[in-house]
Amino acid sequence: MVEQRKQGEVILAGAGPGDPDLLTVAVLREMSRADVILHDTLVSPEVLALAGPQARLIETGKTGFGPSMKQENISEMIIFFAQRGYRVLRLKSGDPGVFGRLGEELDALDAAGIAWRVLPGITAASAAAASLGQSLTERGRNRELRLITGHDAQGLAEQDWAALARPGAVAAIYMGKRAARFVQGRLMMHGAAPATPACVVENASRADQVIRAATLATLPQIAAEATGPAVILLGLAPRDARIALKEAAL
Repeated sequence: MVEQRKQGEVILAGAGPGDPDLLTVAVLREMSRADVILHDTLVSPEVLALAGPQARLIETGKTGFGPSMKQENISEMIIFFAQRGYRVLRLKSGDPGVFGRLGEELDALDAAGIAWRVLPGITAASAAAASLGQSLTERGRNRELRLITGHDAQGLAEQDWAALARPGAVAAIYMGKRAARFVQGRLMMHGAAPATPACVVENASRADQVIRAATLATLPQIAAEATGPAVILLGLAPRDARIALKEAAL
């Protein structure tokens, strides 16, 4: 049983991509102090193991195309505990500001008059690119980086396909496994080369991480092999594979 306090506070924080070594010092500190931790399903067990012994852990499950807790119910739970004086940590995988519905939760807290702070985390795209030995931006290759989602509340998400189809374009596609064939079709319709490199990084940064190299032509089949959470990196290949491709072209 946690001790009730006179005034509650909410910290909305990023747990990073899964490896506990990638937690920020600030988030680790708040995990040790929190009375209640409301965490996403994708927050790894290794990260949750770092919570303080007094913390009550509550999973607020959200899975793509699967059972999910409604956002309004999550916001109600955050407010419920904060109004009763508890120190609440809303722990999201990756960074809370990247496809984490941060704005909706902050709006609910503002409406309830509850104090909050946001602590960023390392997003999956950064961890996935690091695992490839690649940079998300590179002089002479891409002047912009796009973080996009494969699907949204309306279904498969439309993007600026013409920009994404340009040679050298780099994008990280979140929640894109089931949208891979849709993405492939849209890009090819806008002139993207079938040989455009891509990677599917499953469980980025974790002990069970799997890197699957692909091209735009093979992306749907490669993405279908992933069973865990994955980010698709469009326009990037693993460094070893990129070297091999260069050698083959000589």
